[in-house]
Amino acid sequence: MKKYLPFSVFLLLIALLIASCAKVPLTGRKQINLIPGSQIMSMSFQQYDQFLKENRLSTNQEQTAMVKHVGQKIQHAVESYFSEKGLSKQLKGFQWEFNLVDSPEANAWCMPGGKVVFYTGILPITKDEAGLAVVMGHEIAHAIAEHGNERMSQGLITELGGIALSVALQEKPEQTQALWLTAYGLGSQVGVMLPFSRLHESEADRLGLIFMAMAGYDPERAVSFWQRMADMKGGQAPPEFLSTHPSDAKRIEQIKKWLPEAMQYYKKQSTPTKIKIK
Repeated sequence: MKKYLPFSVFLLLIALLIASCAKVPLTGRKQINLIPGSQIMSMSFQQYDQFLKENRLSTNQEQTAMVKHVGQKIQHAVESYFSEKGLSKQLKGFQWEFNLVDSPEANAWCMPGGKVVFYTGILPITKDEAGLAVVMGHEIAHAIAEHGNERMSQGLITELGGIALSVALQEKPEQTQALWLTAYGLGSQVGVMLPFSRLHESEADRLGLIFMAMAGYDPERAVSFWQRMADMKGGQAPPEFLSTHPSDAKRIEQIKKWLPEAMQYYKKQSTPTKIKIK
């Protein structure tokens, strides 16, 4: 026998959906975000600090400096753009941080509030500053577009009946923690970021191109980076970073389609850097 939600609960869910309807910056896609950014970021910062305590940071000063340099350039470009457009409130509460972890995995991620981690295993594929900017722009795009909030909000609706996060944490802590891990957190293997949906991944690709272009990196370099990623897979299972991304051919096709849009934001650096990862 099927169970139906009480009509009052159904009306509450509809009201929540309407009230929490938001738009992704630049793309304009509508999304549902039920959770206040302050709550999301508080949980994110705690999780990030715990991760750094449990994992070893790289001692390679040159590589670490490059990760921080590229991250800060994209951060400042995004902040400047949002300020010009009167959208700075969308970045309220961000506490940007960029770290390089010593791990052979070809992986990188950004948690809510601008908390970024790169793994040394992805650097041979990024090769240089522009390649690193491709990944950095993509990961920052997930945070800017609030993909985790959207996914966790969907979970609160479908799995916990649309109750508020504060209530869920108090009454159903284990289920809520599972939702957090699915939406943002690290998987059962320490340091493995759980994948986003293909819709979110494609949107992060598009926004990532724009963000790297804003920072002065040629977005056309994204094509060669993803070609190297495809070559690296060599018919084997993809690394965690690519687990739910579109197929290689589809991704590159989409990126080429989005390049004219990204190029509108591109300003060449007056003094291009020539740092390469050895």
